[in-house]
Amino acid sequence: MQEIDYETYKYFMDYALSLALKAFEIDEVPVGCIIVKNNSIIIGEGFNSRNKNQNVLSHAEIIAIDQACKNLKSWRLENCDIYTTIEPCAMCAGAILQARVNKLIFGAKNKKFGCAGSVINFLENNNFNHEIKILSGVKERECEDIIKKFFLDLRTKNKSKKTGVMNEINN
Repeated sequence: MQEIDYETYKYFMDYALSLALKAFEIDEVPVGCIIVKNNSIIIGEGFNSRNKNQNVLSHAEIIAIDQACKNLKSWRLENCDIYTTIEPCAMCAGAILQARVNKLIFGAKNKKFGCAGSVINFLENNNFNHEIKILSGVKERECEDIIKKFFLDLRTKNKSKKTGVMNEINN
């Protein structure tokens, strides 16, 4: 299969970022993910919806993988690449590995939970029977910015709530 150029990676990451924005708009951790077959067709997409669904499995990557498997009528996502705005956690990295995708392309590192190199690397581990190529840092700044804004806004909201409760107690 022919390698794609960096502009194409950025194009697909822009789509994943648009999904992250949808998560942001519903007060979810803004992570977006797409799965691309043969470097051209988006066959799965998702964004975080854990709080909305009250389901720990509602990560962007899991949703996108589920949709891609249904579209292909196969659990094997061969000739597919996965784009996600943030480095996957252990659950998502495990699902990506099990799905047998070719490559993971992600934007920002996940220094607390990242399992594609930041904390541990599940995907380029020759102890498993499948290894996944990793390309990190695609539109990294944009991916970091949306996450940082989300958590800054969340801290501000929480501080405001705490201040409001303290004012009620003191009055």
